[in-house]
Amino acid sequence: MRTTSVKPRSELKNTAYEIFIGVLSILSIVNLVLVYAMQGDGALQQILSVMNALFSAIFLGDFVYRMATAPSAGHYFFRGYGWADLLASLPFAQLKILRIFRLLRVYRLMRDLGPRTIWNTLVHDRANSTLMTLLLLGVLVFQFGSISILAVEGHAEGANITSASDALWYTIVTISTVGYGDQFPVTNTGRILGVLIIIVGVGIFGTFTGYLANLFLGPGTSKPEDASDTPTAPAEAPTAAPAEVPAGTPLGDRLAELLAQSERTTAELRLLVADAAPGAAGD
Repeated sequence: MRTTSVKPRSELKNTAYEIFIGVLSILSIVNLVLVYAMQGDGALQQILSVMNALFSAIFLGDFVYRMATAPSAGHYFFRGYGWADLLASLPFAQLKILRIFRLLRVYRLMRDLGPRTIWNTLVHDRANSTLMTLLLLGVLVFQFGSISILAVEGHAEGANITSASDALWYTIVTISTVGYGDQFPVTNTGRILGVLIIIVGVGIFGTFTGYLANLFLGPGTSKPEDASDTPTAPAEAPTAAPAEVPAGTPLGDRLAELLAQSERTTAELRLLVADAAPGAAGD
């Protein structure tokens, strides 16, 4: 029966990384829809513009990474939707719809591997899965934290977070646990949001610090020990295998065969003792 081997797609990278890029692609398309739907909200437009600029930088870096690591750059660019990745990373709203090709790539990955294989890969490759999860969580908190804190604090009495710039600045300094104190919420709802952002930020940077510490300070892959350091068992002298006597052999013949075998074994033992005698005398 003739079977055809399926070659792995050269444009596909680590599973956790592909899912991370896929989720960002979905979020960027949602933001693109919100930009057109919320034309009258200038502050929201500014936040979404900042996020889209961040996504464009990430996607441009993703394109460069794929081009640099692809076995065939031409195959990836022309047949692996590399041209769509490049155009979608440019800062033009009309081209951002091409990010749907990134979703197609993630869909093909999940279809080829299957949910069970993807789950097992994410569980066993905990380092990359954790890193991608932290980066994704940071992006989500940065966007939705800024939008939420601005919606709550924007029109409150005595508020000092009244613009998109204030909301973005407050969210990023809170996630990073710096907390300069120049921007702060004045409403109870805003303070609850601030507490949630602080907790998420501590978790993100605490886990990320542990990941970097393990990456740089963790023990390396142990190398196999040299053969000279490993104790080896002494070589045993070859011994003659006992001869098997058929069960139907007469008793006299069987006894004669066993006696002959005993004599051969005794002769071999005498030879071994004679060979070892000169060395023992020299010691």
